[in-house]
Amino acid sequence: MTTRSDSKSKYRGPSYHNRTYLDSDEGRPIRILSEYLEPLYRLKNSGVHDTVVFFGSARMKEDGSLGQYYAQAQTLAFELTKWALKEYGHKRFVICSGGGGGIMEAANKGAKEAGGQTIGLNIGLPHEQRPNPYITPELLFEFHYFFMRKFWFSHLAKALVVFPGGFGTIDEMMEMLTLSQTGKIDRKPCILLFGAKYWKEVIHFDVLVKHKMIASDDLKLFHYVDDVPSALRILKTNLPKEIDRNDPAIAKSKTST
Repeated sequence: MTTRSDSKSKYRGPSYHNRTYLDSDEGRPIRILSEYLEPLYRLKNSGVHDTVVFFGSARMKEDGSLGQYYAQAQTLAFELTKWALKEYGHKRFVICSGGGGGIMEAANKGAKEAGGQTIGLNIGLPHEQRPNPYITPELLFEFHYFFMRKFWFSHLAKALVVFPGGFGTIDEMMEMLTLSQTGKIDRKPCILLFGAKYWKEVIHFDVLVKHKMIASDDLKLFHYVDDVPSALRILKTNLPKEIDRNDPAIAKSKTST
């Protein structure tokens, strides 16, 4: 017979405090939903309206063989943040990165040095990607699911600057190009591929056009750039001056009501 004391000892409290359940297969939908709602809550409280996202390899070091890309990412983030703060204040065009090292660190560092807020969307990886120290503390987010992290890259982005990188960088870039191509977001973000020689060697977009895998007009979805002044000029020209009250645009079907 179970006594009252035995019954109390087995009581685990509300299910939302039950870590065993939340970490289980059955708790997965709640974990996924949390990676949508918790960033939404914090970004809203911080007043962030839109972002400029920097992608690029975590392997690029400030003093490494490709250190020029680190320096260029840092300078571009600095100059863009300085301009955005002067024109719009802290809520517009906040620099956002994947939160780790390399190009991500450079972008967050440049934005912080310019006096702006800066976002890091970090993710737990087998080799432990550590958040860089330049992210605004209340805008550091830790993700488990890649697809939720990519959602937040696209959700607020008005522009994307893609520095040389590997699988992760290409995956994230293609996600944004696909969303733009298919109209699954209401606005086409300005997409810059920084380092034309690298990107033209790695991805032969013209061959995709030749084989009719993409349309020639799809090449207008992005710009090649090789220096900070050119990138800054294109961004200033293409970033929306007015706040769209219907934003942020969530990926959706055009037939949605």
